[in-house]
Amino acid sequence: MVQLKAQDDLDRAVTILTARCPDLARAHQVTGFPAIRQRSADFEGLATIVVAQQVSTASARSIWQRIKDELGSVTPEAIMRRDDDALRTLGLSKPKVRTLRCAAQAAQSGEVDFGMLERLPSDDVHQCLTAVTGIGPWTADIYLLFCLGRADIWPAGDLALMEAIRHLRDLDTVPEGDDRIRHADAWHPYRGAAALLLWAYYGAIKRPGTLA
Repeated sequence: MVQLKAQDDLDRAVTILTARCPDLARAHQVTGFPAIRQRSADFEGLATIVVAQQVSTASARSIWQRIKDELGSVTPEAIMRRDDDALRTLGLSKPKVRTLRCAAQAAQSGEVDFGMLERLPSDDVHQCLTAVTGIGPWTADIYLLFCLGRADIWPAGDLALMEAIRHLRDLDTVPEGDDRIRHADAWHPYRGAAALLLWAYYGAIKRPGTLA
């Protein structure tokens, strides 16, 4: 199983990808080597992903800091000791409170064993996580990539990735349906590294003047 556990792992994967894919080579000319996004492979790592969904990076960072200030260690027990209103005052939406509470319950019951997840195949990890209310395929994919360092994870539901592909390949529209997966077929077994490069590229194309 190919891993992305350190910056050297990612740099090596990007070097392989850019040598065989002209599109990614062009992206790399703009971005350089993207930074690894390693997070802890535990409940707290999953919680950071839930908190960051559908908000800006700055907002996610601010909310997460408030959560850390209030809870200290972000554990299932710490989440379960607070009621919904207390968690919402930290900046969490009602759906995110529900997701974190369901994830905390799953961890406490043993339904989700974070130590065991590290040893399971990626498909089994994905199935285990998405069985928890509020955790969808995107969240499971990001956990596999950022927390477990699985190199061949492709978050096909990520809109920023699809927009990066549309721009890079000069498509009329963003990929839909099976095309979201097909565009990454040639990047096995480093699709996760390709995703990190394309996220960096997406950030570049959103900055005015970067590609002028």
